[in-house]
Amino acid sequence: MDYLLKKKMVDKKNIIFIHGLESSGKGFKAQLLKKVFPQCLTPDFEAYSPHISINLLLEKRMNQLSTILDEKNSWIIIGSSFGGLMGALYTCLHPQKVIKLILLAPYLSSPLLNPKDFSPLDIPVIIYHGSHDTIVSMKNSRIYGQKLFTNLTYNIVDDDHKLQKTTKNIDWKKLILNS
Repeated sequence: MDYLLKKKMVDKKNIIFIHGLESSGKGFKAQLLKKVFPQCLTPDFEAYSPHISINLLLEKRMNQLSTILDEKNSWIIIGSSFGGLMGALYTCLHPQKVIKLILLAPYLSSPLLNPKDFSPLDIPVIIYHGSHDTIVSMKNSRIYGQKLFTNLTYNIVDDDHKLQKTTKNIDWKKLILNS
């Protein structure tokens, strides 16, 4: 496939990056993805505050996410940590709107994403989780991922929770083009 055809295919993709709990849409991963895919949405979600419950924060952020994603179909969602929880939850609630889910050190073991509440989905899901992650349990993330998604590729990488080395080394164009 020639370069121009590949570029047109990538340019037509609806891509969003969902940042983590204490990050923003202007962080390292968001900026990297914007360089590779200028059309990638990297919104800022409701800021974390220790004075608001995680459940309320998730509800507020999910409302923001739904407002953005409900406008179009065929989304490729890339979520990091708490953003991975949001991406997985949105995908479980609206599987017809998502064509691929890419999760970076996702916080999937939240009681708000109980696998008993959802039927397993066959959407392609790719997870990268650092073997040195001290923030999110890799074991629990994998268990929840396997219960929620039947078309799951789970990559354990030599990295920590931030996955900066891994994020730099992923061939994002290939990963997105194969959607």
